[in-house]
Amino acid sequence: MTGKIALEEHFGSTEPDIVEQSATHFTADAWPAQRARLLDVHDQRLRMMDEGGIELSVLSLLSPGIQALWDPAVAVDWAHRLNDHAADQVARRPDRFAAFAALPMQDPDAAIAELRRCVLDLGFKGALVNGFSQIGAEDTAVYLDDPRYRPFWSAVQDLDVPLYLHPRDSLPSRGEIYEGHPWLLGSAWGFSVETGTHALRLMGSGLFDEFPRAQVILGHFGELLPFNIWRTDHRLEVAPRGIPALQPMAHYLRNNFHLTTSGNHRTPALLNALLEVGADRLMFATDYPFEAMRDATEWFDGLEINDADRAKISHENARRLLKLK
Repeated sequence: MTGKIALEEHFGSTEPDIVEQSATHFTADAWPAQRARLLDVHDQRLRMMDEGGIELSVLSLLSPGIQALWDPAVAVDWAHRLNDHAADQVARRPDRFAAFAALPMQDPDAAIAELRRCVLDLGFKGALVNGFSQIGAEDTAVYLDDPRYRPFWSAVQDLDVPLYLHPRDSLPSRGEIYEGHPWLLGSAWGFSVETGTHALRLMGSGLFDEFPRAQVILGHFGELLPFNIWRTDHRLEVAPRGIPALQPMAHYLRNNFHLTTSGNHRTPALLNALLEVGADRLMFATDYPFEAMRDATEWFDGLEINDADRAKISHENARRLLKLK
């Protein structure tokens, strides 16, 4: 199937040199090839897009990206330069690429200014934030439900662009449950637990009661949330524990969140997400280069779903949400 739009397509950079953040996720033998894929936009990546029927890729910075730069001044500087780099890549082939902004959440005012610059001046389609941000010291974790970010969310709503909430690992000082079990870290398990919990924090904080038009994208079919959202609401009815949110969690999942297929090529997971949020809130993504683009496209093209839902997930929903021409 041609005409697909892919929403979680990562890149790296050597100036500033942020690509080395990803080295820890690969063996020494595998890293050189993976590094080359992160740095490439217009060569191998574009050829694989053509082979898989992907019309447009929305580029986003690798994880943890800017969120791990705990010095606010460095975060602001690097975000600006990396967004300029992404804009340069898009400008070479605007028919094939768009971008999400990387934001220095270490400085909320600067994050608002950078989001506005990227959307209004550079034509970016929203932002991607890699989970919590380290601020002022390496061993800190500030989540997006923190009150300091309320003006930022107001800007997100006013600009009418989505925020992609992307995973990162919990800090070692806060990850006792993983001690002795390193295989549970990263994309195998920890990413979904960290990001799904972050999303529930946003829902439970009352954020979407204050900003009901704010829209968030979650990858990997919703970071486990569709599977468990009923039980979460069911138990909160029994013991709400002072939750500020005015609506059930499932309400926010269906009204303020969109889910992508990134890195989850599993048909039962797709069906579960369809039943929980509907076809209008699902979008295609590959998670390249951390997943094989061909695996994502071949799985999607082979799905036995109706043509209307296939078109929505493949490109129609993304065109509407991102206001693509």
